[in-house]
Amino acid sequence: MVNGQSTIVLFDSGATHTFVSKSYALKNGLIMSKLKENYHITAPGSLIDTRLVVRRLKLDIGTESYTINPVVLPHQGIDVILGMNWMTENNAILDIGSRTVQIRSSITGKVLRVYMPNQKHIEPTVNASELTEIKKIPVVCEFPDVFPEELPGLPPDRDVEFRIELVPGTAPISRRPYRMAPDELKELKTQLQEQLDKGFIRPSSSPWGCPALFVEKKDQGGKRLCVDYRLLNAVTVKNKYPLPHIDILFDQLAGARVFSKIDLRSGYYQIKIREEDIPKTAFSTRYGLYEYLVMCFGLTNAPAFFMYMMNSVFMNELDRFVVNEEEHAEHLQIVHTRLREHKLYAKFSKCAFWLKEVGFLGHILSEKGVAVDPSKVPQPETVTEIRSFLGLAGYYRRFIKDFSKTVKPMTSLTKKNARYSWSLNCEEAFQSLKKSLTTAPVLAQPDDIVTPPAMGWAVF
Repeated sequence: MVNGQSTIVLFDSGATHTFVSKSYALKNGLIMSKLKENYHITAPGSLIDTRLVVRRLKLDIGTESYTINPVVLPHQGIDVILGMNWMTENNAILDIGSRTVQIRSSITGKVLRVYMPNQKHIEPTVNASELTEIKKIPVVCEFPDVFPEELPGLPPDRDVEFRIELVPGTAPISRRPYRMAPDELKELKTQLQEQLDKGFIRPSSSPWGCPALFVEKKDQGGKRLCVDYRLLNAVTVKNKYPLPHIDILFDQLAGARVFSKIDLRSGYYQIKIREEDIPKTAFSTRYGLYEYLVMCFGLTNAPAFFMYMMNSVFMNELDRFVVNEEEHAEHLQIVHTRLREHKLYAKFSKCAFWLKEVGFLGHILSEKGVAVDPSKVPQPETVTEIRSFLGLAGYYRRFIKDFSKTVKPMTSLTKKNARYSWSLNCEEAFQSLKKSLTTAPVLAQPDDIVTPPAMGWAVF
């Protein structure tokens, strides 16, 4: 029993920590809080990053009670996994021969025996938690060439290339390099050489030049080399190619029961820049001037062009979402065939297949519908953070009853000339809103199937 609820619990000697499924936490209204740092978990099928934990969860086994602090996993089929940290702390012994777990009480010294049930029937389905290697994944195993360890070099010539159209009369813009700390200069030299070796950049004599800088990688750690293209973007003719509307995407997922997600390996670097536009991408560094041969981060039209290219590749599959595993297998076959044909490559460690639920744009998608992702609920500490939080919360207002009334104490702090004072009302409003966000209901879409009565007339 977990918090008084009957729960499926796995004693797992292969797990270093204790875990709880995010779907189980959402279903039972468990409050999830953030850890001080990310956990990087090598899970079968992919590398999972998580920063959520459930504090002081009550676990009852027989006559004994325990308190656990499980880390939250987004794609876990078992409700709770008791890992080696818990088993070591509680002197648990797995006896495979007798199919029991023996737990000695640290207080009474008595030994509690938990008997593992015999599994008489195995469902003929794909378990995402077992997909540790490409060769073990149905359908995907036929396409190992789509998942290389590194990009093979410059992308092939395609019918379309990324262009940078400028406002008429624009003169070249150039700025001096930004100053960098010694450790950043060392990293800069390393990353420049890596990109030169791969053919993504080349030395430049362009009259253009925007300064390079580093930004922190949110999930993986380390630094990402970027370019401050704000001045170039200001004189670039904007590409108005439409990006998909999130609500429409969610509506189309109604009834879907199995999901996969594919992340291209350095997707932007798989698109060439038109030759005459390459000099416009020039960037200045302590070690000289370079220019990109492939589309790079920071260019204003890059997201729109990337969406255009993906839509072009998968045009026949757009708006097609499957509802069972047979259709999903067919869909995976089509998608990977398209990737192979267009010489597009994915990063296996960031992909996941045959999932029952998946995180997508701040939401959790499953057969039941759409739910809020509780990891997107930060705690504001300044007026700027309050505005940011309210903006995020407003994104989920359709999940929350009396939203405007709930946030009123906090919105008053964002008014012009308002004195910042985090009152008890503000704290209560924040906690109420946070609870609503982390325990928000799942929104299910109608299946659009109408069953009329067997009558000779009807009213529409």
